[in-house]
Amino acid sequence: MFQPISIFIGLRYSRSKSHTGFVSFITFFSTVGILLGVASLITVVSVMNGFEGELKKRILGIIPHVIVSDFSDKTVDKNTATAHIQHWQVLRQELLTFPHVLQVTPFLESEALIQSSKALQGVLVQGIMPEFEKMNIISTHMVAGNLDSLSKQNYSLVMGQSLANSLQVNIGDEVRLVLPNKSIFTPMGRIPVQRVFTIAGIFHIGSQVDDAMVYVDNRYGAKLLRRKGDGIDKLRLYLDDAFNAKQVVAKLEQMQESSKNTQQRQILQGVSFSTWDESQGALFSAVKMEKNMMWLMLSLIVAVAAFNIVSALVMVVVEKQAEIGILQTLGLARSEVIKIFITQGMVNGLWGVSLGTLLGVVLALNLNDIMLMVGVNLFGFGMQDLPIKLEWFDVLTIILSALAMSFLATLYPAYQASTTQPAQVLRNE
Repeated sequence: MFQPISIFIGLRYSRSKSHTGFVSFITFFSTVGILLGVASLITVVSVMNGFEGELKKRILGIIPHVIVSDFSDKTVDKNTATAHIQHWQVLRQELLTFPHVLQVTPFLESEALIQSSKALQGVLVQGIMPEFEKMNIISTHMVAGNLDSLSKQNYSLVMGQSLANSLQVNIGDEVRLVLPNKSIFTPMGRIPVQRVFTIAGIFHIGSQVDDAMVYVDNRYGAKLLRRKGDGIDKLRLYLDDAFNAKQVVAKLEQMQESSKNTQQRQILQGVSFSTWDESQGALFSAVKMEKNMMWLMLSLIVAVAAFNIVSALVMVVVEKQAEIGILQTLGLARSEVIKIFITQGMVNGLWGVSLGTLLGVVLALNLNDIMLMVGVNLFGFGMQDLPIKLEWFDVLTIILSALAMSFLATLYPAYQASTTQPAQVLRNE
């Protein structure tokens, strides 16, 4: 197969066994350094992607991506007549037509204390309509009971497994919900609003929500809060991607101000929006910063290994001075000399990147099995797997970055080789 002379000679140099021991040593460890750096970067980034994905699923699967509020007393114009209706139902249907919106569910919420015979703890009580929560992550992570029982059993609730363990309660036990911010007059004076509820279900998601959230049917939540009707005062929007929340809110606010549809504008009039970023943004910013720092640190390892190629190639250039002089005397152009040593350096880089990619992908896909085999448990308790998410775009980015570093490392030695003066080199040969 035809090859340009520069590539042919570069490949011959890369396979040559005639290098001194020290040059071969440096060349070998530059290749191994790139291999280990690329493998480490792929493995660690896959784990970081997995953790980020778990956070999105476990936290943003429960926390509303967008909350719509301040609509409880609105009226809408329908068929030229103004009618007072349950506004959230009309608003919900309107919101379901927006891009990126997968589900809209009504709810009410309040801070409360939950008390068992063993303990007392602060929680956030949410009143929901179980028929709208079929695809909720809570519904799919029930370890006992189900959400439907909230509407079938009077004054029942669903709580997280961590909270149930703290209160030392189980299915069928009774707990007391106390609203410290609401009180009523009794013959004994003013006391907080409270009510006994029966535990109808327990869920386990594996996040902070497990010990901080309690769900009740909205009808009984409304009675507890002394509200009329269904008590709904908020809607939560679940999006196809939680990170589209700001984009969706911006579009809603724009439509709120400039919609040509009078009925649509009146439906959205006075409604306020808030996103998950306001409550959980700091956590995800910290995770993103940590991921970026891991990228930076491991990329520096790859860069250091790649620039070991500089040392190896400089020594090869010194060793091959006579040969370079002879090639130039025979008419080889300076640009072709540069290509020779770029080819030689890139061969080492390609070997390191190729083997590192293979090792990194194998490690990422089998990391939990490998850790189990060697008896390593990073969590310190139980048998819990590391979340792994191998993104092929990240793998491609790592490959191209490592190859680019290898290429840059070859430029200086290749340029130095091209400046060789044949007459001066061959004078003493």
